[in-house]
Amino acid sequence: MQSQSVEDFLKAIYVLQQKMDRVSTNALAEARNISAPSVTDMARRMVDAGLIDYQRYYGMRLTPEGEKIALKLIRRHRLIELYLVEELGYALHEVHDEAENLEHAVSDRFVEAIAEKLGNPQIDPHGDPIPSKDGEFLQRHLIPLTDLAEGKSARVGRFVAENDTLLQHILERGFSLDMTVKMIHLEPFDGPITLEINGETIIIGRTVAVSILVDPIKSPNKR
Repeated sequence: MQSQSVEDFLKAIYVLQQKMDRVSTNALAEARNISAPSVTDMARRMVDAGLIDYQRYYGMRLTPEGEKIALKLIRRHRLIELYLVEELGYALHEVHDEAENLEHAVSDRFVEAIAEKLGNPQIDPHGDPIPSKDGEFLQRHLIPLTDLAEGKSARVGRFVAENDTLLQHILERGFSLDMTVKMIHLEPFDGPITLEINGETIIIGRTVAVSILVDPIKSPNKR
């Protein structure tokens, strides 16, 4: 069984790998809020354990075994978040920190009981995919709301807000998963964005819009 610090280290690498080919020491230090020398020391121990591939000056990547552990922890976290929202009435912006604490404390049996209770879901309440027990997850091709063309509609698929304050703001503006949004106008030079949601016209900033990923609705084929 891996320690909590090791699991958190591996999970952080996995998340950063979605943005970069190899994860730098500085990027990981910032994500974990620890010093770069501490990251280097931990990385060397993870190499000895066969969990990461680390090359000085070139960063690190998870090995298949390291990725397996990271995905298991991510599965735990996202299932707990969904359970907190659907069964315990938590607000979406409240669940991340709670799940961070619980993901190390509960047993595998408890996590799988949650999965069964919720119908083995594939998406968590933020729209993030939930890995299966085998480490597989739903593949979707979502785009930032800022990339949606004027006059086009899309369904909200995922929130990627970097902090709970921004997420709470998005929710308070009326956004929710699976809702339909229509792009009315994008002001140039990073100006505000005008949308239609729930039959109303609203204006949001680019910082908000780029944190909302959507699935464009295809127009019917013309005959």
